[in-house]
Amino acid sequence: MSKPRKRGGRSALVILALFLAASGALRVGAGVGAALANSAAEAPQPATEPQNCPEPPLALAEALKTRDAALSAREAALKDRLAALALAEDAINKRMDELATAEADLKKTLQIADGAAEADLTRLTAVYEAMKPADAARLFAEMAPDFAAGFLGRMNPGAAASVMAGMEPGKAYSISVLIAGRNALAPKN
Repeated sequence: MSKPRKRGGRSALVILALFLAASGALRVGAGVGAALANSAAEAPQPATEPQNCPEPPLALAEALKTRDAALSAREAALKDRLAALALAEDAINKRMDELATAEADLKKTLQIADGAAEADLTRLTAVYEAMKPADAARLFAEMAPDFAAGFLGRMNPGAAASVMAGMEPGKAYSISVLIAGRNALAPKN
């Protein structure tokens, strides 16, 4: 078996670290002594008299007072303006709420009116469907073609066919063209 080898480098590192620590301690110690020596020599002397500041020039004092007054006036004007803006914002918000309420009321009214108009048209269409075809044909012949086309388009196909059969061919044709073309311009997509 072989003998373990001793490491000689470790002891050299320990010695080098001790030298560095001793060097640092000497430097710190030398600086502390010099600082203590200087502080004892430079003891502060108490002031015998308080120092007085000279009075500022009168023009400078007046200019500062004038500037302070102008700044105070601007600050007051800004506060007034902010208060006015807050009042205006409150009034605008209140008005917007009123407009929203009015719009909702108007929508309800329009829905009621649309519903009533639709109910009237449905009822009138039912009346035309219940009439004898010959009587309804004479009535539709007197109507404007676009008005008659609206009712005939709402009627069930059998009743509408009977009414159109009783009308003169030119009038029935113009109403047919209007019914066929009323959705021609509707979007296809």
